[in-house]
Amino acid sequence: MPSSIATAAAPPTVPASRRVAWSELAPQRDYLVRYARRRLLDPALADDLVHDVFEAVASGRALFGGRSALRSWLVAVLKHKIVDLVRERVGLDSLDAFADADDGESGAAELACPQPRPDEVAEQRERLAQTLARIAALPEHLRRAVELRLIADADSPAVCRALSISESNLHVRLHRARCALAG
Repeated sequence: MPSSIATAAAPPTVPASRRVAWSELAPQRDYLVRYARRRLLDPALADDLVHDVFEAVASGRALFGGRSALRSWLVAVLKHKIVDLVRERVGLDSLDAFADADDGESGAAELACPQPRPDEVAEQRERLAQTLARIAALPEHLRRAVELRLIADADSPAVCRALSISESNLHVRLHRARCALAG
């Protein structure tokens, strides 16, 4: 009986098939940082969260089961880190300022979530339709670069392979497309 207690208390060992080598993680860093930056809009915070993901993997707190692609699994871990960050930050907001209202109200009007009015929604949809029409009117080589990189959210190397161009040429095409859309 004592041996079963000792094995239950021992820390679980990570099978070799579930360990992820640094050489597998390092190439995923750029993609994960871009992913986090698009969601957080804070480059330093995005770098920190990706570092936290790598730390969790290296320390064994996050174990790769091999049931999906490594990148998909890392993105899922990153998503959980982002959700944890949002939950943490929401907990830091204080509602005390609203409780001190002089008229005795709790300040519910200030806390109301601003919903777009129907006319604002219609305006946003119209702008989206106009933007998509302008993208469709771009020259073929610019339109394909925008569709693959920005709309389909493919990474730069994949777009370069699909279009048979260099990464520098992709950046030039995206710049020209943005200029054409802005003008």
